[in-house]
Amino acid sequence: MPAFSILDLAPVPQGGAPADALRNTLDLAQNAERLGYNRYWLAEHHNMTGIASAATSVVIGYVAGGTKTIRVGAGGIMLPNHSPLVIAEQFGTLATLYPGRIDLGLGRAPGTDQRTLRALRRSPDTADSFPQDVLELQALLGPLQPNQLIQAVPGTDTNVPLWILGSSLFGAQLAAMLGLPYAFASHFAPDALMQALQVYREGFRPSAQLDRPHAMVGINVFAAETDAEAQYLFTSAQQRFLGMIRGQRGLLPPPIPVEEMERMWSPMEKAQASRMLSCSFVGAPDTIRRELESFVARTGADELMIASAIHDHKARVRSYALMAELQPAFARAYEAAS
Repeated sequence: MPAFSILDLAPVPQGGAPADALRNTLDLAQNAERLGYNRYWLAEHHNMTGIASAATSVVIGYVAGGTKTIRVGAGGIMLPNHSPLVIAEQFGTLATLYPGRIDLGLGRAPGTDQRTLRALRRSPDTADSFPQDVLELQALLGPLQPNQLIQAVPGTDTNVPLWILGSSLFGAQLAAMLGLPYAFASHFAPDALMQALQVYREGFRPSAQLDRPHAMVGINVFAAETDAEAQYLFTSAQQRFLGMIRGQRGLLPPPIPVEEMERMWSPMEKAQASRMLSCSFVGAPDTIRRELESFVARTGADELMIASAIHDHKARVRSYALMAELQPAFARAYEAAS
């Protein structure tokens, strides 16, 4: 059966501040550990007032220090924004402090706009060297080689597990070629999901890290006691995606009545946002279970990375708790199909 994991963008809610978002992140991670989630990932974004995880490795350390067993990592680090040596040192340090618990997912996109990319002192061309940078990072985290003059301290021989993230065929091809696990960002860019999974699985070459393909699929989940309540919570994400379409980013808005949401966007905007959010599961547990079983059967996902942009923190924790309660049903369905 697919493992359940969490992707946290550390959303800053309207009426709150980054400090609130980060406290909520740690509380959610602690609940996730108690609920049996497999791993807890945070993502790098810059110059976005609604996301508090820009200093991703720092937040990972904060979460890992406040938990005991759950895997914690990056989903991901946008490698073109950094030198491989710096990331090897950061994640080598994390792996030294929290051995056996740190993951490093790597993305090729900048996680921001072009103006902010210049503020990061990086060139857009750095994305072209992404495959070489992944190999350099992998070597820096691996065993020290004879005559190696530069090493990450800490970092060398920590062998932090690497993941390739993506929303196109490029990442799928690279993950397959390097024999690394692959995470597809279908929680916001689902169009190439099935083709990317096929490319990854068909082209996979076993490696020292992984002997067979492992595909993680990103989804949005908004679970509540009733379908109506879940649809209400979902309007926060719908408003956020509408803002993205209109070029307006900001804090995570509170939910609004579904009827008001329908008046807010045009038919074209609704269609575009709905396509971006098509890998979203909204409803009471039974509703989500039926739809998600079909999705897992279609994708063959080895792991589900669950994002939930819910404005109210208690409702967000409750959504993840309801999802965790579905795991036994998924296990039974998986065993029956095997």
